[in-house]
Amino acid sequence: MINRHGTLLIHSPVGKILLAAREGELTHLLFADRQRRPAPMGDDTLAAARILADAEKQLQEYFCGRRRAFDLPLSPSGTAFQLSVWSALLEIPFGETVSYGELARRVGRAKAARAVGAANGANPISIIIPCHRVIGRNRRLTGYGGGLPAKKTLLQLEGGRLEGDQLGNTAD
Repeated sequence: MINRHGTLLIHSPVGKILLAAREGELTHLLFADRQRRPAPMGDDTLAAARILADAEKQLQEYFCGRRRAFDLPLSPSGTAFQLSVWSALLEIPFGETVSYGELARRVGRAKAARAVGAANGANPISIIIPCHRVIGRNRRLTGYGGGLPAKKTLLQLEGGRLEGDQLGNTAD
């Protein structure tokens, strides 16, 4: 149920997810059980209610395997560098992964893999801005705001074959 603060709490295969919207755009998708920051505030307009309902529907479709891409208006807040990283994340197709180094190259900062990792960690709209598709060198799974079990679940949902904390070769 959408509350008066323009937020919506939903249950998912990766735990409770908190969505927030403002002025008809999604501003947050956070893992409620792992949240260390204050809960985001949205607005209680009809436009916010519509985007939250649409986000919930699209997430349900994604988790059921019926959606590979999201079609939602997004409004993440961040620095220019963070926004460039998040924009590059949106270009990673469903079922594919890139390393932090490769993502750094894609945003024109080849030596900034650690800064890309920090921007990834600050992503306020996880899953929809698919930071789970970024992996470490040698295909190792690295930190994720929702926890490594959530990252594993998301990658497996998208067809990734995992071997412990490493993404296996998808080619047979």
